[in-house]
Amino acid sequence: MIKEIYIHTMEDLYPLLTEQTYRSDIDRNRNLYVYRGMTRSYYDIVTSLDRNCKDKKAILEPSILRNFTKYAALEDPSIKDSIWRQMILGQHHGLPTRLLDWSRSPLIALHFAVTERNMDNINKYDGVVWRVDLDEQYKHLPASYRAVTKKYNTTIYSVDMFNEACSSLRQYDEDMQGRSMMFIEPPSIDPRIVNQYSFFSIVPTHMESIIDFFATNDNQKTVKYIISKDLRWRIRDMLDQYNVNERIVYPGLDGISTWIARHYFVKENEENL
Repeated sequence: MIKEIYIHTMEDLYPLLTEQTYRSDIDRNRNLYVYRGMTRSYYDIVTSLDRNCKDKKAILEPSILRNFTKYAALEDPSIKDSIWRQMILGQHHGLPTRLLDWSRSPLIALHFAVTERNMDNINKYDGVVWRVDLDEQYKHLPASYRAVTKKYNTTIYSVDMFNEACSSLRQYDEDMQGRSMMFIEPPSIDPRIVNQYSFFSIVPTHMESIIDFFATNDNQKTVKYIISKDLRWRIRDMLDQYNVNERIVYPGLDGISTWIARHYFVKENEENL
């Protein structure tokens, strides 16, 4: 069962923002959590490939990646050598993929949980931040995958390390079978990935429900933080004050413009000031 924590006050946020654990071996406070923020607490967790291709995703995915690579290789010929680089670059540019976006920062996840395209909806729906423990997910992986990270004395995969463990979609799906899921730190191909402290999970074809997977007894550290709709504007304004907004999340004039638009947004039934 997934642990649900309701956030009704600003004080309720404190544990989410400070849940680092003391490590005596390095005399520091750290965690291995990744976070995913969404604007509706009732939303399912699905990939863009699932939404776009539905039950034809296994058939269409190779064609999507092949056609994307045909054009993307003009700028970066090296992506021909790695299906995972193709996928990450495609995800970055809006291609339907089996990747899910996560962040190592709970503040970045909160940004996505309290930001709406239509700002009038902020106080109409509860938002959500999902928290997943990377170390717990790592323990679910097949032994051959764990062996690669032991070689590098880490539990966090880079693309190059992942290529050593698995080089094809078919092999990955056969190895995972819906019982485990890889989390990977993407290469720093763009300031957006760096600023968002991005991670991706690679969802196996046989994993029919990601939430059901997190609900199993093997995922005891997965938490669903439900953000009260009455608190979302308060959190949104706090994040703006902390400079956790589109200025950082989407560097460039597009992000600046979105941030300025919200800064001067007038709520319904309020007079211009």
